[in-house]
Amino acid sequence: MPDMTPDEFRKYGHRVVDWIADYGDRVGELPVRSQLAPGDVRGALPAHPPEHGESFDAVLADLDRVVLPGVTHWQHPSYFAYFPANASGPAILGDLLSSGLGVQGMLWATSPACTELEMVVVDWLAELLALPADFTHAGTGGGTIEDSASSASLVALLAARHRASGGEVERSGATGRQTVYVSSETHSSLEKAVRVAGIGADNMRVVGVDENLAMDAAVLDRAIVADVAAGAVPAMVCATVGTTATGAVDPVRAIGEVCRRHGVWLHVDAAYAGVAAVCPEFRELNDGVADYADSYVTDPHKWLLTNFDCSVFWVRDRGPLVGALSVLPEYLRNAATESGAVVDYRDWQIPLGRRFRALKLWSVLRWYGAAGLREHIRSDVESARRFAELVAADDRFETVAPPRLGLVCLRPRWERIAGVDAAAADELTARLLVELNDSGALYLSHAKVRGRTALRFCVGAPATRWRHVEAAWERIRAGVAELADS
Repeated sequence: MPDMTPDEFRKYGHRVVDWIADYGDRVGELPVRSQLAPGDVRGALPAHPPEHGESFDAVLADLDRVVLPGVTHWQHPSYFAYFPANASGPAILGDLLSSGLGVQGMLWATSPACTELEMVVVDWLAELLALPADFTHAGTGGGTIEDSASSASLVALLAARHRASGGEVERSGATGRQTVYVSSETHSSLEKAVRVAGIGADNMRVVGVDENLAMDAAVLDRAIVADVAAGAVPAMVCATVGTTATGAVDPVRAIGEVCRRHGVWLHVDAAYAGVAAVCPEFRELNDGVADYADSYVTDPHKWLLTNFDCSVFWVRDRGPLVGALSVLPEYLRNAATESGAVVDYRDWQIPLGRRFRALKLWSVLRWYGAAGLREHIRSDVESARRFAELVAADDRFETVAPPRLGLVCLRPRWERIAGVDAAAADELTARLLVELNDSGALYLSHAKVRGRTALRFCVGAPATRWRHVEAAWERIRAGVAELADS
């Protein structure tokens, strides 16, 4: 089959946009979680690729027949699992423009607009979040768009390792024994980063948490002192603003003081909660960032209406980052790079190649403006607050951690409801989760909080309104009643 002509592209492009628009209209009518069994999608597709090209009509037909039933709908108004993965019209169109341009923005020279637009939008976002001027490109550091906070945390660790070794790790591979500090609530991507960076999981210290499930700065201080006494070189501490399990916020200021005292890199993982700082009333979440953080990451693709993947990562000092990651073979040399007057984002990430991600974030910032983004965050926080009030008013339930932003963690009080012990209560909570999710009417996730199973209810899908939250609460209550009677 010949190449798709511009007229054919226009024809099918209109149909694809119509399909996406229709999907947005009807997503609330679909089961939230895919109802398929493992292997169903593979079994519905041919085992071998087509010998001859097919019409795009056939592709669209299989999109409805095969693909859609196998999709879990993260944009569904009754999606309350994990953290959100926002998509919006402006972001989708920005991503389409990026795909249409087909830019590979590894160097400034390979598309100046790809680099400079990204510099502008990450500086805009830094201003909206009230991050320090050092984190902008006008300062000593700057920001970039990574694919995920997992990649950003790895990059932060490589920069921290570079600084701690004085660059020796890139020259000879020698670092001495370096150590990294996380809490028991830190995201698992940090352990993966420690492994990938070659530091080794045995050199990752898991610091205890306080009654609010936040890292205990005093325990951190003692751990660093002990490691230094044993001959180790502390490389990085990761503080979390909005942990995955409960949304807990580590005391960045207190942790930062410890890091400053010992000369340790402080990375702040605010993947979920960081974007809430577009609202002035939530900027207390970032207390201490301006004074102490060496790097910071938050995900517009979680809760800021920008479809995956778009994770924004900032550093206070770009020197260690570029020092850790810059490799310049002859085939990449060019006059702009040699001048030192441009940013080459290949030096700010693991891969060489990079997409024009800035277009979708630019589209979102321009379409919604700061006021629209604040309205989105505030609406979700208010819905979660009202949900937490419903939980508190029902003596069959309890929250297991303080509600934070859009996240409420709860559990039925099975010991009171059914007179069972803790182990049986956890089994009943797990059964409840399965039955709720299998219904297709809503989707929740779970966490272990102080060793007990809890339901995570996170408000954040763009289409979610209070009526969907209320309906979900009634489903949860009915599910508990049914299990109690069985």
